[in-house]
Amino acid sequence: MNPLAKQLNETLQTENPNVYAMLSALGKAIYFPKEGILSQSAEAKTKAKKFNATIGIATEGGVPMHLKVIQETLTAYHPKDLYEYAPPGGKPELRSAWRTKMIKDNPSLEAKSFGTPVVTNALTHGLSIVADLFADAGDAVVIPNKNWENYELTFGVRRGAEIVEYPLYNDEMKFNSQGLREALLAQKDKGKAIVVLNFPNNPTGYTPGPQEGDEIVAAIRDAAEAGIHVVAVTDDAYFGLFFEDSLHESLFSKLAELHPRVLAIKVDGATKEEYVWGFRVGFITYASSSASLLAALEQKTLGIIRATISSGPHPSQTFVLRALQAPEFEQQRAEKYEIMKGRANTVKSLLDSGRYGDVLSYYPFNSGYFMCLKLSGVTAEAVRNRLLDEYDIGTIALGETDLRVAFSCIEEENLEELYDTIFKAVQELLA
Repeated sequence: MNPLAKQLNETLQTENPNVYAMLSALGKAIYFPKEGILSQSAEAKTKAKKFNATIGIATEGGVPMHLKVIQETLTAYHPKDLYEYAPPGGKPELRSAWRTKMIKDNPSLEAKSFGTPVVTNALTHGLSIVADLFADAGDAVVIPNKNWENYELTFGVRRGAEIVEYPLYNDEMKFNSQGLREALLAQKDKGKAIVVLNFPNNPTGYTPGPQEGDEIVAAIRDAAEAGIHVVAVTDDAYFGLFFEDSLHESLFSKLAELHPRVLAIKVDGATKEEYVWGFRVGFITYASSSASLLAALEQKTLGIIRATISSGPHPSQTFVLRALQAPEFEQQRAEKYEIMKGRANTVKSLLDSGRYGDVLSYYPFNSGYFMCLKLSGVTAEAVRNRLLDEYDIGTIALGETDLRVAFSCIEEENLEELYDTIFKAVQELLA
């Protein structure tokens, strides 16, 4: 094992042996090189005043070489903020600005100890880093039975982890914290579990209320008290789009410093929050009372980034940073929030109006981009195909009964026609 990896592992063992025990074999072996091209280039950047012949980019006239056909569309930005490689951890200014935003959006975080967010190539990459660092073959990844299908690829197929599901809703159609508790405690013999909490939930658009949030935290604490090392990951892809009296802060705030056997990790990003999906700018953040432990985890994270994508795209990081610093940012974000809230409320009004009888029942939703219809007497796939073939309407079939509808991409004035047509398609199939 590389001496740098050994040194990081020793730090983790000293600061919190529970976190060290959570690491996968790859997580224990990975490190960020302090010697080599990156470190020598960084040193030269500060000392090589005459010629810097270390960096793997081309320069011209003292700025990064570039094509006019590209730069003429980006004249608001200096070439150095577009064409150079971004650091593996991301632009330092962006990392700092996102941390400030996290505290503003989650006021209870101000009293907690957590690291500086590391920039990822959007949220899937952040989750992949979690999988690489903490998931070995056979490790349990605990998720609700209504989940984003990419978890299976990221944790199961890539890392060989075992996906353990529990029902998302209980009999009262609230979050099933008891199911979560049972799924976690069932991992006692393994001594370790990775739990992914995705709110607002994809595909249902559900976010628990404050009491449910406390129950979730209690379930994770109980698992830790039972001797289980819990990697608690909040997948906050749709954070901020809370339209009713649900939790309005990430559970990361409550999970930070919860228990020595709980490592809280926040995966979030600008992709959905700031409506810049194609920019691929996400973040991964760790919580711990130990600055040394946070530094060690960051170094291992940088090692994974260096070994896979080297660094994230620089232009999109610059664009997001400029947005965060703009005086108009909060107002413009609030305007988009109101549009999204209006669409969600319209969908709920339509479904609760009685116009569809008991044909279009739905799972509780109060946030995010999506909602899920619960169909009976007809399969979701049959409805999906009929809508597509006969009415040129696209939806997502999930399992036998669930049809996911993204109201996020439908103008509010078109929602009535959309749901009327879904109702019509279901009736035709039932006839």
